[in-house]
Amino acid sequence: MKLFDSHCHLNDACYAKDMESVIRRAQAAGVNSMMIVGITEETSREAVAIACAHPQCYASVGIHPHDARDCTPAALDRLKTLAGNPQVKAWGEIGLDFNRMYSPRKVQEEWFVRQLEVADALSLPLIFHERDSGGRFLEILNDRYKGRGREGVVHCFSGGRRELEGDLNLGLYIGITGILTIQSRGEKLRSLVSYIPSDRILVETDAPYLTPAPEKNQTSRNEPAYVRTVLLHLAKVKNEDPESLAEIIWQNTCRLFRIHEA
Repeated sequence: MKLFDSHCHLNDACYAKDMESVIRRAQAAGVNSMMIVGITEETSREAVAIACAHPQCYASVGIHPHDARDCTPAALDRLKTLAGNPQVKAWGEIGLDFNRMYSPRKVQEEWFVRQLEVADALSLPLIFHERDSGGRFLEILNDRYKGRGREGVVHCFSGGRRELEGDLNLGLYIGITGILTIQSRGEKLRSLVSYIPSDRILVETDAPYLTPAPEKNQTSRNEPAYVRTVLLHLAKVKNEDPESLAEIIWQNTCRLFRIHEA
């Protein structure tokens, strides 16, 4: 199988000592490509540096809602310049998180909209984070795009049927993580995947977070190699052939991020 980890954080400090080994293990597991996601200005720079050093890696740049309180117009200008690198294929991770509230709601919303404006001006696909926004995430997107749709992915989808339908109606892809493999925590997600068209699904690790089962029994640190486990479990839940589903999801990811195979 040829796999694409559509969302990982190899720019996290926990990989500083063994990143090359992590990338080799991913390749050995059939993970041919990885999207390294920025969540701050610093991690966005690190994502681009890693992507430039490893041809199988790509990068996104953006400010996570947790860090919206530290965002400035100057920081967005610097990220816009960084986005000119050909290895940058998306803007994100951006969105709303009203669960932990590391940044005030109004601040999150302000910088969410400002980053939508920047991504639109640059014609970049979007990587979204949404958690417990009470419908505000979809309200902002529907108001901005008014039925036109937008290229993007709701990473680590954690909503219900209503949120799923809203995301799909906007034309968004749905990112599936290792939560799918967790017996109790993944029950709701497993009940929803049958409603996601196969051509709108991506798989991801969100590494180093959300380690799937059974790997989580041996290590707390997730890594891109484990996206294979996510894909296999997804195929089982959807009762689809893993090879065929892997090929569909590979094409989905390349289409979203406008990656053209040589």
